[in-house]
Amino acid sequence: MSENSGFKPSLGLLDATMLVAGSMIGSGIFIVTADIARNVGGAGWIIFVWVLTGFMTISAALSYGELSGMFPKAGGQYVYLKEAYNPLVGFLYGWSFFAVIQTGTIAAVGVAFAKFTGYFFPALNMQDQNILFQFGILKIYPAQLVAIGVIVLLTYVNTKGVKEGKAIQTTFTISKLLALFGLILCGFLFVEHSFWSENMASGFFSQKSLIHDDGSVTWESIGGITLLGAIAASMVGSVFSSDAWNNVTFIAGEIKNPKRNIGLSLFLGTLIVTLIYVSANLMYLNVLPMDQIAKPEEDRIAVAAASAIFGAAGRSIIAILIMVSTFGCINGLVMAGARVFYTMSQDGLFFKKAGVLNSNAVPQWALWSQTIVASLLCLSGRYGQLLDMVSFIVVIFYVLTILGVFILRKKRPDMERPYKAFGYPVLPILYIFMGLSFCILLIIFKPEYTWPGLIITLLGVPLYFIAVRSRKSVA
Repeated sequence: MSENSGFKPSLGLLDATMLVAGSMIGSGIFIVTADIARNVGGAGWIIFVWVLTGFMTISAALSYGELSGMFPKAGGQYVYLKEAYNPLVGFLYGWSFFAVIQTGTIAAVGVAFAKFTGYFFPALNMQDQNILFQFGILKIYPAQLVAIGVIVLLTYVNTKGVKEGKAIQTTFTISKLLALFGLILCGFLFVEHSFWSENMASGFFSQKSLIHDDGSVTWESIGGITLLGAIAASMVGSVFSSDAWNNVTFIAGEIKNPKRNIGLSLFLGTLIVTLIYVSANLMYLNVLPMDQIAKPEEDRIAVAAASAIFGAAGRSIIAILIMVSTFGCINGLVMAGARVFYTMSQDGLFFKKAGVLNSNAVPQWALWSQTIVASLLCLSGRYGQLLDMVSFIVVIFYVLTILGVFILRKKRPDMERPYKAFGYPVLPILYIFMGLSFCILLIIFKPEYTWPGLIITLLGVPLYFIAVRSRKSVA
């Protein structure tokens, strides 16, 4: 691995927008609506959860546009937090990002790819008869090895240069966007029986599902503070499905005209995905009754919807779509994440080798270290639980970053801002309020989603001081 002097700007506005959209759309939109329906019941509330999540995401993206114009370099959110607060806050984000946020997402999406490949190769189904090895409670399935293989393949491609990663990202993202639009249209045009009127009659009547041993579903009315808790619990899934939109900020050093294109790609990418997500849920409400939305087989609501539209072929159609979607999503996550570790290394807060670019001008060592952690999480089988548990801390870091817009306007009022946060100060304040409300409700109603993320993050405090001490000893 020979050292290269710097990143090569190779990504245009289309590439950056496809990185935003492609990193966001993985497997979540095909699954999590089932859990949302079980929590809030009414069709109106299901759409409300997705619209609220989309509004929060777009609001955050518009605020990040200002920060990306101020600091158009690799590292993105890590850099923004470091500049607005101090290096410790930046490091805590970077550590959490390395330990589980990015690597856990890569693992989860990788296993989702392998699981849906199991529609064509049953040996990949994660069932007891397909166990390859078992060490105590740890079970290793072929699907986990396939997931690791895909992650390794895409990491290798990305070590060859940003152009290679860009080609995969743009091609696969455009393909899955077109396929999703097609699926949504078919759900309104060609389904034999529409449940639209029946489901919309439930409106904003809030109810929680009760699933019985025989598989039947009944509903229990909820309201007041319990409803707020149900909405917060529902948003764990929608927030996860809408996350990773900020990945484009990590790769700023390789984007042409970053002061303009990062902010614009953030807005366009999050808007496109929000429209798709809301439309997909409207389609689910058109083709499936509420009981099937709340309890599809293994929560695969998109499979149930596609089967209602296309019959037996629907399962294969949706499996191919999810494979395309997750493959492109993994590529975007792999490409962008390593740039954070590169920038941390440049600051003396990560392994030194992570701060070296290879002859193709990409951080090869950082890419492979990210893959090793993601692969271990694939084998552990704990990535899904970990991701649920860090939703809280992910939103906390988003809130801190957007609060950083206010801090930096006071600390550095004369700094160049090619793009200013749209709707400032109203939209950033609104996002901060909604984000904190989400976190407070999780603390009250779903504490198991809060303390594990905090523990993972706080483990970074001693690691930060160890890194600082090592940096001083080397100096």
